[in-house]
Order: sequence, then structure tokens, then C-alpha cells
Amino acid sequence: MTSKQRSYLKGLAMTMDAVLQIGKSSLTPEITKSVEEALNARELIKIHVLKNCADDGKDLAQILAERTHSEVVQVIGKMIVLYKPAKEEKDRKIVLP
Repeated sequence: MTSKQRSYLKGLAMTMDAVLQIGKSSLTPEITKSVEEALNARELIKIHVLKNCADDGKDLAQILAERTHSEVVQVIGKMIVLYKPAKEEKDRKIVLP
């Protein structure tokens, strides 16, 4: 992903609300499944890591990206933005520059 594409996705994510929250139980199989489903439905999602989660946001973002075959767009403090393009060209909602 180029820096221009990453910048475009960051701009789209600015207006979005967090779709999921990760709490003290950290990454469970259920959360990974929820992230996968949200990425398939929206392509771009924002995840909020709650204060009671002991894990680092950057580490969680990397693990989630590996498990869901997506890309980390941005991690700012406790906010994670992930992007996964739709498999079918006709299903894509976001067209990258």
C-alpha cells in the first residue's frame, strides 16, 4: 500500500466511529471472527482498545492483520484502523487512488 493510499484511508477513517472494542480479555477467537466479519462487510474498520486491556495497540493491530489477512492503516494510541479490500471488484465500496 502506498503512502497516498494510506493517507486516503486515514481520511475516510477520521469520520468513522469504532465498530468494535477490545477489552481486558484481549484477543479471543470471537473478537477475531467479529473483525473478519466486519472487514468483509465494510472493508475499512476502526477498533477501540479499552484502557483495561493490558496489550499494546500496535501489537494487537499486527496480530489482527495477520489473522484476518488485512492491512494496518493506522494505530493512534488505543485506536486501530484496518483495511481489507473486497475479493470481487464489483463488491468494492472503497476505490483507492
